[in-house]
Parts: sequence; C-alpha cells; structure tokens
Amino acid sequence: MSMFSACAKLCLRCRGLLSLKNSTHLHYVHVQQSTTVGKPTRISNAILSRRNHTAAQSRLNWKRQTSCYYDYTARYLTTEAKESKHTEDVPRTDVPEYKPALVPTVDALPLPQNQISVEDLDADDKLSALEEISDEEAVGISIPSFIPPASVSLQDYVDKSETLTKLVQLGVSLWRLERRPNVGSMLLRLDFNRDVAPCLLFLKEIGVDDSRLGYIISHNPFILSENLENLQARVNYLKSRTFSSETVASMVSRAPYLLNFSVKRLDNRLGFFQQQLKLSASNTRSVVARLPRLLCGSLESVKENLKVCEIEFGFKQNEIQHIVIAVPKVLTANRRKLTQIFDFVHNTMKVPHHLITKFPQVLNSKFLRLRERHLFLEYLGKAQYDPDLPSYIPLDRLASLPDENFCTDLAMATLEDFYLFQKTL
Repeated sequence: MSMFSACAKLCLRCRGLLSLKNSTHLHYVHVQQSTTVGKPTRISNAILSRRNHTAAQSRLNWKRQTSCYYDYTARYLTTEAKESKHTEDVPRTDVPEYKPALVPTVDALPLPQNQISVEDLDADDKLSALEEISDEEAVGISIPSFIPPASVSLQDYVDKSETLTKLVQLGVSLWRLERRPNVGSMLLRLDFNRDVAPCLLFLKEIGVDDSRLGYIISHNPFILSENLENLQARVNYLKSRTFSSETVASMVSRAPYLLNFSVKRLDNRLGFFQQQLKLSASNTRSVVARLPRLLCGSLESVKENLKVCEIEFGFKQNEIQHIVIAVPKVLTANRRKLTQIFDFVHNTMKVPHHLITKFPQVLNSKFLRLRERHLFLEYLGKAQYDPDLPSYIPLDRLASLPDENFCTDLAMATLEDFYLFQKTL
C-alpha cells in the first residue's frame, strides 16, 4: 500500500479525535512504514484541535489541519481506486486482502459541533482589525453583555439594567441614591415590570403627576419595596380623615415618605398636632396638608420650637396657634435662624408681638434681606412699622416683595440707590 494510503488511514482514525467537543490537548501521531526497497520512512502529522475559536492563530491551525485531512482523504480515495483497478487486472499475493471502509465525500464530511466551517475561516482570515466596515456590519456585530461585579457608581450599570434605564428616563437622580447604603444593590435586584411598574401605576391612580414620580423615588426608593395593599390602606385612612383625593396626591408628591408609615403611626401623628397645638380637626388637617412632612419627620424639633415660641419669644397660646396655621414651617424651622429673625424684628425693628402674630410670614423670611431693607428704610427715614402712624410699612410686604417693587412701592427710591447702599454695609 502506498504512503498516501497509510496516511489517509491514520487521518480516518484520528477523525474521532477531531470531532470531540472541548478538546484542548495536542495529539501527535508518528507512523513508521517500510517501503518495497526496505528503507524506513517516518511520517509525522500533528493534529491540533482548536482551543479558542475566537483566537486567530487557533483558527488558522484548525484550517490547515482540516485542509490537510481533506487532501489526504481525497488522495486516499484516488489511490484506492487505482489499486482496486490494478487488483482486477493483476492478482496480488504480497498484500493481504483489504476492503476499504465507506468514506464520505469531502463535501459531506461533518464538522464537529460548535466549530466554524472552512469558508468561515477563510472569511475571518481576510478580515483585519484595521479594516473599515460599513454601518450595517457594525450594527450587526454582537457584543456580549457584561455587568461589572462591583462598582462605586450606578452609572456603570445603567446600560445593562432595564430597571435603572427606565428610572433615569423617569427623572430619578441616581447620584442621590448611590450615596445611600444598600440602595444601589436593592435597585439592581428589582425587576421593572414586576416590582417598579405596579408602584408607579398606583401612584398615578391616586393622582400623582408624572413629573413628580422621579422626585418621589429619588427621595424615597423604599416605596418600591412596599406592598400595594399597605399603600392603599394608608391612602384610604387619609381619605377617611376627610382629606380629599387631590390633597392626598399633593401630600404624597411633596412628602415622599408619607406612605411608608403605617396607619397607626399616621393616626398618632395627627392626634399629636391636634393636642399640642389645641387645634380643631379642620385646622389640623389644614396645617398637615400645607406641610405634609410633619407626619414624616421627627417630633423633637416640633416640640422644641413650640417651647421656644412660648418661653423665649413670649407668645401666648392663641398667638402660637395663629402663627402655626398661617406659617406651618415655623414648627420645623432651624432654631438658630428662628431666634435670629425674631430678635432682629422684635428688638431692633421694635415690632411688638401682636404685629408679628398678624404678619407671621416675617418669621419665615431671609434674615439678610430683612436686615438690608430695614437699614435702607432707616437710612431714608421711612422705617415705620406701626399701622396707627403715617407712612406705615407692612411687614409682609417688606419681607416678600422683589427688590424693584420694594424700592418703588415702599422706599420710594431707585433700584440703583438700593444697590449702592448695599455696598456700604
């Protein structure tokens, strides 16, 4: 038998090795055969299985081996055909009778699974990393999704997470949420359709505007983990206390944590303000509706401000009630700021308690603005806040008017004069 015949037989034996999945070892086959003259000849053929289909060198090696295998098979078929014809004419006695197995044609040879064809290898070999491709080819390139195992920012996960992508579209501030412990990991575990969408639909059903959804989740992401039945029970309780549907929607929009508190806690908070301020039920609802975070925040600051107004400022109970109903923010204002404004108005501007009670908005104004305007009026000789005297300056207008209106309506001066005076302070 000829050299090509023996090589083809060895290739057929190694064909099973080539079809194995995930074969990563190198197999070397060495064959020795004596020719008719008696000279030993060594034929070695290295069969390398492809380790990594994406590596260019491995693909090239696989191509060479496959081509060699096909070439040897074709030569084997040709040689066997010639020898078979020769055997019919001249009987051979030196070689035992051998019947070749049925070998499929080259086109019908199957490729191992998960391996590319020779044509694909030829196409890949022609590509270059520096070669320009069309936009259609670029769009067709498939890039596997990769989610970083750890990161200090949610920005790295936005493109990989459907939940984060849609939250950003709603206007959620991820930079605010990622600074809070465990919130980022909680958001990544949420499924948008299963966990987020039902909560958003519930908020829309109770009347929350679309533009406020991002604000609510940015300040209270834990509302996404609340049970919808509990949320509905808290809304029903507020409505049972004669809060209208529009008022409830407004309260939820301005106090994102409102629906995270149980019905019992909401009821205790309403009772606290009604007892401490000695207000009627309608006035209590009015105060809470105007400042809904009273039901969510700490009660210590509220108790402290009430004591300051009564003990340090000297307001009576009915005066405190009037101030709180008109300006609920007095209950949660910073104590230092509140004391600074009251001291300036009462002791420097000489405004008595009953006038402060009549215009409580002055306690919620900016101290620097109030000081500059009073000093400017005093410089002009118009700092007169007694309503029984001429050229009376109302405290509410003094604190709330823009600079231009303050100059023209109260100070009777130009805006440039007021700005020049500010530079002297």
